[in-house]
Amino acid sequence: MATITTEQIKELRDMTGLSIMQCKKALEEAEGDISKANILLQKKGAGIAAKKADRNLGAGRVASYVHSNGNIASLVELLCETDFVAKNDEFGALAYNIAMQVAATNPLYLKMSDIPEATRKEAEEVFVKEVEGKPAEMKAKILEGKLNSYFKDKVLLEQEYIKNPEVTVNGLIEAFIQKFGERTEIGRFSRIGVGQKSLC
Repeated sequence: MATITTEQIKELRDMTGLSIMQCKKALEEAEGDISKANILLQKKGAGIAAKKADRNLGAGRVASYVHSNGNIASLVELLCETDFVAKNDEFGALAYNIAMQVAATNPLYLKMSDIPEATRKEAEEVFVKEVEGKPAEMKAKILEGKLNSYFKDKVLLEQEYIKNPEVTVNGLIEAFIQKFGERTEIGRFSRIGVGQKSLC
């Protein structure tokens, strides 16, 4: 068994924001490999989020972001279970960072299931031509991969987080759920830009 140092725990904690004990356990499981430990923590975060998915969202916060040039602004409604978490500075920072993400990336949808069927069909018609001639058993899988790749940047939860491209916005929220133990979700978001047509 690998010896886990204080420096390794601190590095992982700085990366994830999780508790010392969570970081230590993950490092022990990953035999001292920090990147593997980080992946393990992300995986656990997704599992924890799934278990809390049916809890009521009775609290939250609205955060705004205005770009430094004053030409772009966004609003995000971030929901959680209790006022205790909603009033936490880290919850506020999460809401603000998501608002910044919305301003920077201008997503059209919150999640993949929000994409209208007609929009999905249109994209599918384009990509069907690209999979012609591929083996029949692989066509559906390749087509799905192309569609997911195409829509990824248009769906807020699927986007790479602008401050850390190794994590998606959904992964960012899952890490928060893992740390605070409360269901947390984006309720709504909007973005406006001077002279730009509103997309959502």
